[in-house]
Formats: sequence, C-alpha cells, structure tokens
Amino acid sequence: MLPTPRQPVHIVHLVYRFAAGGLENVIVQLVNGLSPDRFSHTVVALTTVDADFAKRINRSGVQVIALHKPPGQPFKLYPAVYKLLRQLKPDVFHSCNIAALEFAPMAALAGVPLRIHAEHGWDVADPDGSNRHYQRLRRFYQRFVHQFVTVSEQLHSYLLQRIGLPASRVHLIPNGVDTQRFRPWQAGDTLPPGYPFNKQDHWVVGTVGRLEPIKNQPLLARAFVRLVENQPPGADRLRLAIVGVGPLATEVRQIMQDAGLLDRLWLPGVRADVPEVLRALDCFVLPSLSEGTSCTLQEAMASGLHLVTTDVGGNPQLLAHGQRGLLVPNDDELALSHALRHVWQAKGALPDIEANRMHAIQNLGLATVLERYQQLFSG
Repeated sequence: MLPTPRQPVHIVHLVYRFAAGGLENVIVQLVNGLSPDRFSHTVVALTTVDADFAKRINRSGVQVIALHKPPGQPFKLYPAVYKLLRQLKPDVFHSCNIAALEFAPMAALAGVPLRIHAEHGWDVADPDGSNRHYQRLRRFYQRFVHQFVTVSEQLHSYLLQRIGLPASRVHLIPNGVDTQRFRPWQAGDTLPPGYPFNKQDHWVVGTVGRLEPIKNQPLLARAFVRLVENQPPGADRLRLAIVGVGPLATEVRQIMQDAGLLDRLWLPGVRADVPEVLRALDCFVLPSLSEGTSCTLQEAMASGLHLVTTDVGGNPQLLAHGQRGLLVPNDDELALSHALRHVWQAKGALPDIEANRMHAIQNLGLATVLERYQQLFSG
C-alpha cells in the first residue's frame, strides 16, 4: 500500500483588517513565500478586506474572508469565528495584535491544535504599552496561545517583563525585506508613474504608511514646512512625498496649503509600486508615535536611503541607536526639521547607506524570516 501523501499545514491568519499596512504586508509575505507544498492559507479579517491589497497575494487557492465586525466588544462575533474555524479545520491559528488575540479562546474551543499570536506593535490608544487594561487582556488570553512572536526587542521585553510570559514561549522574529525588489536607484531606472519630481532638480523627503494618528505624518509635514520657511540655500529644491491613505491625508494637505507649499507635495494615496517609489526618494522619514519593527523602514534601508525616525519602539534597535540613521525625540517638530536639514546639507558624517543595505541583506532578508516562521508553523 502506498503511503498517504502528507497534506499541507493549513494556517488561518486572523487580522483586524486586511489592507495596506506593515502587519498586513507580513501576512502577504508569509502566504506568498512559504512553500505551497508544505503550507496552505486562509486570511480572515475581523472587519474589512481591501480588494486591491488582497491582489498582492499571488498564490492560488487562498481564501480571503471579511467578517465585518461592528465597533465595540468582540463577543458578538465569537459564534461566527467559532463556526468558521470548525468549518475550515486549520492546523494553525495565527492571530496578529490584540484585536485578533481576543478570538484565541474560540480557536481553542474549535480544537485548532497550534495557536500562535504575533505582536507587531501598539496602536494610538496604547502607544507605549503602558495601558494596564491591555496588559490584563494579554495576561488573560495568553492561556489560549501556545507560542508568541514579537517583531522588536521592545515588544519581546514587554511580553516577558510586563505580561510575565516565559522565554520559551516568546520568539523574536523581525519583519523581513525582499532585498532584490527593494534596492537603490540605478542608472536606467525610471520614475514611478505620476511621480511629479525628478532626480536632477529635486531633493525629496518621503514616507510610506497608513495615514492614521499612530503614524503621525502631520509631524513630517510641519517639520518640512519649518525647514523650507527657514530658507536655507537651495531650499527651492526641497519636495515632500507622503504615500498612503487614511484620515490624516486632509490634515497633511491643509498644512502644506496653509504654508503655500502644496505644489511641493505628492500625496498619491496607496501605491502598489512601493519599491519604485522608495528608489525615487532621497531621504526616508518615519515620524510614528509608536512602532514595532517597521517593514517600510527596513525597505528604505535596503533601498539605500538616508533614514530619519522618531526614537520609539523598534526604531532605535533597527538604526543601531543612531549608527544607521538619525533618531529624533517623539513628536518633536523642531528636532525633526533640524535632522532633515542635517541630512540634506550633509553636515558632518552621515551614516553609510551602502553599509546599511549590506546589513539589510545579511540580517533582514526575507528568506531568513520565512525559515523562522516555517519552523514555528510546523510545530
């Protein structure tokens, strides 16, 4: 009798929503990158699915489900999640961030044999992890989870020290970056469609991410305005690109319009060609109030850009506490403006962007990250 072929491990990835964002990009990387012979996937969003973003999944047979959770407590959705898990019969339940963690009891009740929870960062309601209500929630729900993943040293320490998890249950796996797709500008490269600036005449500061309060893009807009209004020599070359969609887009536009600088702003919304967009920039800024390990910051590093970030979350570790880029105090417009001027005018020694890219290749490569997850999902 021939042996029964081994079925792929079926993973259900549960997220709050499935749209453009760092956490969601990691899900796409896992679905596309893990061996299809060994793993199959279903992506479930508690709220909504962005159809265009879902197209980034290039694996066939992957179901993406939106549950349209209303605002408020999750308990009314418990029966639907339990029923869905009983129907899907996954081998692995992979929840991401606290909104999804609250459904771990349903995965346990449904008999999912391996339950893994990943912490990718905090939201604006708890930007530094000090909210005691969220700490209590994590302590309660941890009993329904077998293993935890964190993407930064800060989050790793938080689960060990604040939540009290044993080190044997917590795995530090930074987000990975495809260093072939994300690479520096080369001769012969073309600018992204619709990009209004050029390499010869402009010096472009930019960022990529959801335009939501936790990402704090208005801080970058105000710092940029301050830099231009100080009228340093050559300030007419300065331009600003803020890529993404969200409620802060209106505020960013208003800041630039009030300063009479709207013609220097590119605010294109969500882009599917992020590697090309990053290559077109000169300096990447991450103005967030809180971060885990930023996928886009790693991508900017691999793209050979100068880096400026707020000194929060996993940013200091990723920038080696200022050796790979400039760190500025959180939500400090003046400090960010000074940092931008420092990089633009190349005052003093700047971090070696070629060495930064080599660090990304050697330590942040997607293949290494996928191997770590493959081991974890295999039990």
